Formats: sequence, structure tokens, C-alpha cells
Amino acid sequence: MTSENKLDPAIMAQFTGSETFYRYGLAGDVLFTEGVKYVADTAGAYWLLDLICIANVYEPKVRGEEFQLWTLGVRDNATGMVTCDDGNGRIVSEQALNFTDFPKPGIKLYFCNGTIMLPTEY
Repeated sequence: MTSENKLDPAIMAQFTGSETFYRYGLAGDVLFTEGVKYVADTAGAYWLLDLICIANVYEPKVRGEEFQLWTLGVRDNATGMVTCDDGNGRIVSEQALNFTDFPKPGIKLYFCNGTIMLPTEY
């Protein structure tokens, strides 16, 4: 991991609500918050937003969940796992990652009402 993609805990703690929302280019009806923008910019993780949007278009089980908890887990060997659950622990989608440079241990994101956000921004 390079220092350029390390998420600063002090900055992450500041995202407790969002006044600015960004429209996601891949899916024009999806918005994301300031906290998610910080994560995507800092960790080079727009691919994670792509994954969430694509799953909501092509996976009926995912699309059918009004509230989604997305978890990216990063292992020591730079592999990872992305899971989507219904917020009650029932996994509706998962994808193994053969490589990720996302900072350990990973991150959790919520997707609801067409908006991707950090849990602290919910």
C-alpha cells in the first residue's frame, strides 16, 4: 500500500452527514456522499462504486434489497472479498478479489434510497 491511498481516520471521523451529493456517472440515478467521494478519491476506489452500481442493475437479489450493506474485506496477501447483505446479515451477493490495493482492513458502505454512503453518514 502506498501512502497516497491510505485513509486518514481523523478525516473519516468528520463524515457524519452530507450536504453535498455527487451523481455517479456510470448510473446517473445513483448518488454518493462526500465521505464516499473521499474514500474513492483517496483509495482509488471508484471501482467499488462501479461494483455496487453494476450489481444493482444485473443482480435481481441485490436490486430487490431496499437497504444494502456492502463490506470490502482486505487480507494481508492483497486479496479481498466484497459482500452485500440486507443489513441483517443475509448475504445476497459476494465477489472474491484476486487483488486489491485498498487499505486494510477494508470498508463498509451503505446503499439505500439510490445513495451510496458511509455508515456514519446514514
